[in-house]
Amino acid sequence: MNNTAGSFLWSLRQFSILASTSITRRLYSLGFFQPAIAYSHWNPRILPRNVDRKTQSHVRHLFQDVSLFKPEADGFQIKVINPGTVSRIERQLSMDSRHNHASNDGLKEIDFHHETSNEEVLTKETKRTLINLKILSSECNSLSDVLDIYSKAPTFPSSNYLSAMWTIAKRMSDDQKRVERQLMFNHPAFNQLCEQMMREAKIMHYDHLLFSFLAVVKLGIPQNTLLVQTLLRVIQERINECDEKSLSVLATILDAMKPCKNVEVLRAGLRILVDQQVWNIEHVFTLQMVMRCIGKDAPVALKRKLEMKALRELGRFSVLNSQRMFEVLAAMGYRSAVLLDECSKMVIGNIHGCPLKVLINILQSCKDLHYRNSSLFKGIADYVATTFDIWKLKKIIFLLILYENLGFRPVDLMDLLVKKIIEDPGFLNMKSIISVLQIFSSLNHINEQQPPEFLEVLTSTLTGYLHHISSESLLSAMYSFCLMNHFPLVPLNQLLKEDVIKELLRSGEKNVRKLSVLDSCLKLDDVPYHKAIDLALPQLPAVPLNPNGKVAEVLRSLVGEGCFSRNVRLQHHYYIDFEIRLDTNKNQALPFSDTDAVTSADIQRVAILCVPKSVYCLDSTHPKGLFALKIRHLRAMGFYVILLNNWELEKLELEEAVAIVKTEIFSEQALPAADVN
Repeated sequence: MNNTAGSFLWSLRQFSILASTSITRRLYSLGFFQPAIAYSHWNPRILPRNVDRKTQSHVRHLFQDVSLFKPEADGFQIKVINPGTVSRIERQLSMDSRHNHASNDGLKEIDFHHETSNEEVLTKETKRTLINLKILSSECNSLSDVLDIYSKAPTFPSSNYLSAMWTIAKRMSDDQKRVERQLMFNHPAFNQLCEQMMREAKIMHYDHLLFSFLAVVKLGIPQNTLLVQTLLRVIQERINECDEKSLSVLATILDAMKPCKNVEVLRAGLRILVDQQVWNIEHVFTLQMVMRCIGKDAPVALKRKLEMKALRELGRFSVLNSQRMFEVLAAMGYRSAVLLDECSKMVIGNIHGCPLKVLINILQSCKDLHYRNSSLFKGIADYVATTFDIWKLKKIIFLLILYENLGFRPVDLMDLLVKKIIEDPGFLNMKSIISVLQIFSSLNHINEQQPPEFLEVLTSTLTGYLHHISSESLLSAMYSFCLMNHFPLVPLNQLLKEDVIKELLRSGEKNVRKLSVLDSCLKLDDVPYHKAIDLALPQLPAVPLNPNGKVAEVLRSLVGEGCFSRNVRLQHHYYIDFEIRLDTNKNQALPFSDTDAVTSADIQRVAILCVPKSVYCLDSTHPKGLFALKIRHLRAMGFYVILLNNWELEKLELEEAVAIVKTEIFSEQALPAADVN
């Protein structure tokens, strides 16, 4: 019954447009670069679904004695349509509507020629031309071929031509698409096709309208044209006709379009529609499409409803659905730990044969969602390391950049890259050198078997690009070398030129921080180059200090109030949370008032650092680059460094915490950070 009602309503709409086209002025042409017009009035009322056959007869009765207006030289000529003519037209439109319901490929077309008289249109069977979309797209080799066929015999609907053009365009390369698109814009029949598309938008079946609009968007027709804005308006007015298939296509369209007023109004309508129909969505693919499309600024209640629907459908998730869910949640801006955990298990269990592009998208989504799953990260890294030889090295480097952003150190994969760089450094360009240096220095990873060769290859390759490298890129490279305690002289001499330093100081605070680190390394590390930066560096903002009340209470119970100092600021912008001074045998803590008269040779200064998890690589106690540099410099300044993990001490009672800290301070074993580099 619903199909019959839908067919009748479509026929009713089609006839009303036919009756009004005689008095409608010719629509504007495509109108490139006209300002976009916002249509924000769309009707949220749901169309009636159940219309019985009696209703059809009543509505049909309203067609009797309808007036058509035909423009004449001195006015309008009125033609009255008799009931018999209406019956014939209604039967004709009903037959066409059944073809539209059946398939987009086999539509029988109606040829509207306004040059003929109204009597010919209304009293004769409308001429039909069978156009098969598959045949049209297979026989034509270019977009212009489709337009040539259209110009010979324009037929209804225009959606077949646009869909065929997009099908053909998908087979082309990017360069060929650009050429064909320009030829399409210049074709004399293109404006005519666009005008017909705008005329037919209100009578076309909604799914055909959406598919043709998707083709318009994918063909690259500018968004601020009259065609695109008109279609946006019509889709917006008819949004209540969306079924599940149309919902998926509409979500795909909105996801491909840039923000503008009409797009945002349509997106708001889609959100309301999804909120009403979410529990009726049957296909996981459609669910993921609408989740991706609703946007990050959608109401939280709607996001939670979609999350609950996705959790209900978990049992029906395919491997592809699980892989896409990461990107979907990132596009929605919603971090669902339960969904991500379940999809991670599916990804790990079916990772063999997965394209590297998909794995990169998963890691990028994890970064955007601040989702950390070491099992997922390790599974991806192990798979890429196992299949290392089949991937392009630039993609592996990009994968490692994502790992560096996530704070995860894939040891085996990084070791394989080190080996590849030593064996064949020819693939490295300037950009990849800087990326590799950033990855290895940030994660504090140096291959213990071949560190000199690795750093020498990178230094030699970087030196070859000194005449082409920018000042900021050179600073980034030397900053990474400093973190790895390596100071190549030629790049360093180039960087320390006065004009280069002045240029970097004008570039922002980020470069000032890197220059400060470089200056500290030149003064504190064992550098074969003893010239520091000549120019005075700007003062950096003070680092916020942490209270660390639990550790202070532990030290008060352990060594007494006067035997430790809090928040000690040192040279080179370093600070330590607590300082304790021990005798040389590390048996007794000395009060600070008594150590002034004692020579430094008889005192062991202890730096206690209260550290969060973020200073380590994910799920490990391996310090990251900057934190490892701080430990190295504190030891160079004569400190004995002790690391206390905040998240562990907070869980302990006072007595247990005192026992642990006492063991760390007075133990004769090597400190945890003694072998950082």
